[in-house]
This record gives sequence, structure tokens and C-alpha cells, in this order.
Amino acid sequence: MLIFQPVTFKQPYKTIVIIVAWYIYTLLNNGYSEAIAQTSMQKEWQKMHESKKDALKSFQDARFGMFIHWGLYAIPGGIWKGKKMEEMGVPNVAEWVQLVAKIPRKEYAELAGQFNPVNFNADAIASLAKNAGMKYIVITAKHHEGFAMYHSKVSPFNIVDATPYNRDVLADLYKACKKYGLDFGIYYSHNIDWADGADAQYQETKLLNDKKGAVTDPFGANLWDPSQNTFQAYLDKKAIPQVEELLTSFPDLKCIWFDMPGLMKPGQSFQFYKTVYKKQPNTIINQRIGNQLGDYDIPGDNKIPEQQEKFDLPWETVGTLNNSWGYKSYDNDWKSPQELLYWLLEITSKGGNYMLNIGPAADGSVPVQAARNLEELGKWMKINGEAVYGTQRWKITHEGPASLNIGSTEQRQTEGFKLNISSEDIWFTCRNSTIYAIAMKSPSDGKIKVKSLNQGSGKIKQVELLGYGILKFEQRADALYLDIPTPADRSQGYVLKTTFK
Repeated sequence: MLIFQPVTFKQPYKTIVIIVAWYIYTLLNNGYSEAIAQTSMQKEWQKMHESKKDALKSFQDARFGMFIHWGLYAIPGGIWKGKKMEEMGVPNVAEWVQLVAKIPRKEYAELAGQFNPVNFNADAIASLAKNAGMKYIVITAKHHEGFAMYHSKVSPFNIVDATPYNRDVLADLYKACKKYGLDFGIYYSHNIDWADGADAQYQETKLLNDKKGAVTDPFGANLWDPSQNTFQAYLDKKAIPQVEELLTSFPDLKCIWFDMPGLMKPGQSFQFYKTVYKKQPNTIINQRIGNQLGDYDIPGDNKIPEQQEKFDLPWETVGTLNNSWGYKSYDNDWKSPQELLYWLLEITSKGGNYMLNIGPAADGSVPVQAARNLEELGKWMKINGEAVYGTQRWKITHEGPASLNIGSTEQRQTEGFKLNISSEDIWFTCRNSTIYAIAMKSPSDGKIKVKSLNQGSGKIKQVELLGYGILKFEQRADALYLDIPTPADRSQGYVLKTTFK
């Protein structure tokens, strides 16, 4: 099978190349008539996508957000009938417990009767995000388990109708975000639904692929106890109607974060895109809608892109505070405030957004250590957030010896975070004629040397230490030299705001 991978071209050539390549791809694989239909779809998508230019710019300027994974899976907390996730299979993240334990749908649904998160406090969570320096929140409206965390009229399998809690947590969080000036977004598992999504059209796709000699990957599909309806019926009667519900209930959504498109066909992905666009044309959609039909890219879970990686679209890395998205009762491998800052700097200096996840417990509370570490990061953001928000990637993202490539949740869990960050390590962001030099560690003598801001970088007009004021400096052929005042605490480094003539 020919696989089409987009390449980078400048407009207007980019649009032409994508359309032609898509046409060739579908012509070779699906026949002439379908190729025509796919080309028309791609042109329609391109027009809608380009209309979101301002919304995407606003998204990029925000740079830092909160992800919330929460559902019935918080009740077992990564343990099912005495066995931990790691004993049952992969993936090891807690929200996948139904799949790894092969829990029948009826048995899993009984968890709803136990779900009573009396300690959930939407105001406190929004306040935590605000104080951490985050600009938006995205919460799971429905994860792979098929349970809606809002009052859905489409399916009774929801937090209001199926639990003793009887309250719409999305509505509460939406109001709290408005109160604290945070943008609000929704995660929706459109393809995988272990309750009602059949086998995610695995058998149907396998029959077609077998004829071509192609392999069909069933990852994520419910093959142990699939619902008896067809996958298309699930899309038509549950998934699309629930997305429409969400768009109606929550105006001005920042984004809809679809996930795990699996074996979805281009037309199915596009149906979701059009559904969102029809009701909220400025709501942006991530690439995990499938079939290259998203507005912004997701390099991977807990992934720091390589220095040489380039992206055609705005992008966002999503990360965990420990090693699970959903609440995992025994996972206490929390990322320290320093590690969180490292992730933030690595990602934003390379031009991306960082959306950091919390997984509330079954009672609705946020793990104490997770909250504390976010609060510590917020202290840095309060002084230095100017170097993050609304900035772009400079010609150099980092100078210094520290280097750590992290490509996945599993790698971070296995290897941990072991990196010696020195006072020579400096990250860079920029905005117009301003370049920010960001260090996580200050030199003991207060003498700063920034090699990348030498005379060859342009003539510096002014240097400001954020949180302090204007500093004297000397710009030489080899580096920028200056002294910074001795702070009471050097643990969070410093940020230099350099303005050029």
C-alpha cells in the first residue's frame, strides 16, 4: 500500500501538492470514483482549516495548558481484582484497565454505581491551573470506556444518570474556567468506545486488508466483548450526536481533542471535523481526528521532539505528572518542579505547546504532590511567564551540555529523569526584536556568559532580568557578558530579556 506523508511547502504550493498527492493515493488504493470524492473532501477541509488562522495563533500564544483525564477508571486506580496493570498487559496507564483486564462491558458498567466524587472542586482545579501559569484546560468528556463525564441525553451511561453523584462536572469546570479567564477544551474518544463502539470496525477492515495482503492492527479495539451494533451505527447514534451535544452545551470551545483514530476511514474522520466546524467554526481540532484532517499536530505522549524535527502545523506535546494519565493509586513517580520546567522549556523553545495532565482520584481530589509541584512551577511562571507566552522558536533553541531525548511515556517511566543541568545550559525563545535567554540554574558567582547572544546575533540595546530590572552588559564577539544580582534562592535560575536595536 502506498502511504502518503505530507511534506513541507510554502503556500500556495502546499495546498496543491497535498491535493495532488491525496488524489494519487486514493486513485491507486480505492479506485477512480473514490479518488475524486477524496480530492473534493481534501479541498473542502483545506478551506475550513485555513479559516482558523487566528484561532491557531491564539492557541500557540497560550503555550501552556492543563489536561484532565478522569472517569470510572479512577475507581480501580490501576488495580483489578488484586492485579496491577503491569501484571495484566499493556499499556500500563490506568485508564486502559478495561482493555488490559478484558473486563466485560456489563461488569465494568457497574463501577458507575460506586462513582461519587464528593471531593471534586471545579473552582479549586481552575484556580490551580491559573496559579500554575496555564492558559487553558482540556478535560475528558468521554474516554475509551464510553462513559460520559457530562449529562448526555444521547446515552444514559453518564455521570448524572448512572452515578450517585448526579452532577455534571464538565458544566461545573466550564463555569470555573470562565471565572478564572481560562479557555476550555474537550477530549472525546471518537473511535474507541469499549461500551458501544463494537470492534472499531476491525473485522470489516480486516476482510478488505486480507484481500490486499495487508496487516490490520486491532490496537485499542474491543475484541473481548464488543457491542453487537455496527461501528457505523455507533458513530451515527452515539459519537456524532454526543459531539453535537458538547458543542451546543459549551460555546466557544478552545479545542476538541480527539484520540486514537485507529482504522477510521477518511470520510468518517471528516464527518467529525465538519460536525465541529458547523457549530463552532473557530474551534480547533488535533491531528488525532485521523487521516491528516486535524488543525494542529501532536508529536506524541510525553515526547520531547528532536532538535531537527519540523512541523507543518502548530503542535502540542501532552505530558503526565507521573507515568499515568488516569489516576493510578500506586504511581508516585512524580515529575519534580525542576523536571516540569525542563519539559516546558524544551517544548516551548522548539515552538510547541505543553499540556500537562492531572488525574483526579475517584473522590474527585487532585493528588497532593501533583498540586504542590504545579504550585512550585507557578512561582517561576509568575515572574518569567513573559518568556513563554506568545513567543516563537529562535534560530537556536538551547546552548550548553544538557541533553536528554524522551520519546514516550514508557521511556520516561523506565529510565526516569536523570540529567545534570548546569549554569551553562540556556534556552531561548523570541518575540519580534526581543530574545529571551532562560537558565534553570544560576552560576555561584553571578557572572553570566551567553554565547549565542554575541555580536553576530545583532546589536543588543537593553538587557532586563525578569523580576528585577535593567542590567549593565557587555556584548563581545564571542558572547554576551553581564553580572546578575545575588538572589536569596538560585534554585529556579533566571530569565534575561534582551532587546535588539
